[in-house]
Amino acid sequence: MIFIVVQFETKPEWTERWPEHVAEFTANTRAEAGNLWFEWSRSLEDRSVYVLLEAFRDDEAGGDHVNSDHFKKAMKELPQALASTPKIISQTVDATGWGEMGEMSVDAQ
Repeated sequence: MIFIVVQFETKPEWTERWPEHVAEFTANTRAEAGNLWFEWSRSLEDRSVYVLLEAFRDDEAGGDHVNSDHFKKAMKELPQALASTPKIISQTVDATGWGEMGEMSVDAQ
C-alpha cells in the first residue's frame, strides 16, 4: 500500500475552519475504491498544524486519487488557508492495513 503523512500549517484565521474547509475533499477521497483511510488529526503542541494520515491500496489507486477532479480542486482551494507548503512523507509499504502493536497488548473487558 501507499502510506502518506502530510502536515498542514494553517493561517490563524483558517485554523478553526480547516475541518470544514477540507470536508468535501475528505468525503470524496474516502469514497474512492482504492482509498484505505483518510484521517485528520491536530497537533497538541501547535494547534495550527493538522496532520493527515492516508493510505491507498496500490500505485494505481494513488494515481486515481491524484488525477481525480476532487484532488485537483483541493490543490487549488487549500493553499488559501495555509501558512506554508505542506510537508509530506509518502512510502510504499508491504501491508494491507493496520496491524496490532507488538510491544503492547490491551485486554478489553
